[in-house]
Amino acid sequence: MVEPFFVGSHATWAKGYQQFTQHNVEILSLPGRHWKWRMYGGAVSLARQMEKLKFKPDLLLATDMLDLTTFLALTKKQTANIPVAIYFHENQITYPWSPADADKKIERNNQYGFLNYTSALAADHVCFNSLYHHDSFLGALPDFLRQFPDFQETDLVGFIRKKSSVLPLGLDLEKFDAFRVDVTNDIPIILWNHRWEYDKNPSTFFNVLFRLKKEQIDFRIVVLGEKYQQSPPIFAEAATYLKKEILHFGYAPDFATYAQWLWRADILPVTNFQDFFGGSIVEAMYCNTYPVLPNRLAYPAHIPKENHQKHFYDGSEEQLYLQLKKMLKEFGTNSISFNVKNYVHHYDWRIFAPAYDEFFSKIVSTY
Repeated sequence: MVEPFFVGSHATWAKGYQQFTQHNVEILSLPGRHWKWRMYGGAVSLARQMEKLKFKPDLLLATDMLDLTTFLALTKKQTANIPVAIYFHENQITYPWSPADADKKIERNNQYGFLNYTSALAADHVCFNSLYHHDSFLGALPDFLRQFPDFQETDLVGFIRKKSSVLPLGLDLEKFDAFRVDVTNDIPIILWNHRWEYDKNPSTFFNVLFRLKKEQIDFRIVVLGEKYQQSPPIFAEAATYLKKEILHFGYAPDFATYAQWLWRADILPVTNFQDFFGGSIVEAMYCNTYPVLPNRLAYPAHIPKENHQKHFYDGSEEQLYLQLKKMLKEFGTNSISFNVKNYVHHYDWRIFAPAYDEFFSKIVSTY
């Protein structure tokens, strides 16, 4: 496995598969920082790591942060006869760029998406972590290529499509069981457990809570997730305005604390603009936190169709506000079912790793 951005969900996924697979997985990686530089320079450093391997692998599994074409060119003596798969956790064509990003302002952001495109071309098989991700990337590729002056080669989108599959994210969900907290809250606890970034749309989330507080509707809030240097200012505003409602505000010091808060929380309102899978949402659902989801992105795949009406809203701030207001007022009347763990249990590695093993073994056997 070749991972230039070995941190967070990327590292968790890689180590999780390494732990639960029947295969022997060797991970070549670089620290998860400077993501743009990793997409450019990571291939060179990882190729040097590849040269030091003492064995010939049966399969190379890269991720979307790797410039796969450069990596394969630099390791051609070792990799020329090895099948190559690439796993897309995200992509830089349909990922919503921050308006504050310098590359976006000077229209230099296309280069990262183009690396994703050429990597998909170079791989023998392309894996996406959700059907939404598969469809959004392949659907956006033709227009992405048409912006270039000539030789746009849009017919190659079909070539990539034919060798693409959906392989949902595996997660170590059962580890949450050891930290289960069985409590019944008198006042409902609302949860945020995502990164503190613009693409998670914290403004809508907190604006709804501000409105509910003004109406003197009682709730408590737990805010988890990783904070960055340029996190949206709404978090500082919320820390002040919701001071009396806050039970926890900041990155959990350890996994036990994180897991216990997920078990204690009651409602997970989601406002995200971007999620190609939604690992943090699946984790909260496994801990029986009731999700209220915008009807977009990868979320419909996580809820049985017969229960969509109970968990989805149209994505607007107004409808989320109305839905949460109703839920909070009815809290404790058994109008909210918390039995959502079974929606997502099948993503656990103990169940899913054999499917991964079979999938990758088939690539090797048919190469």
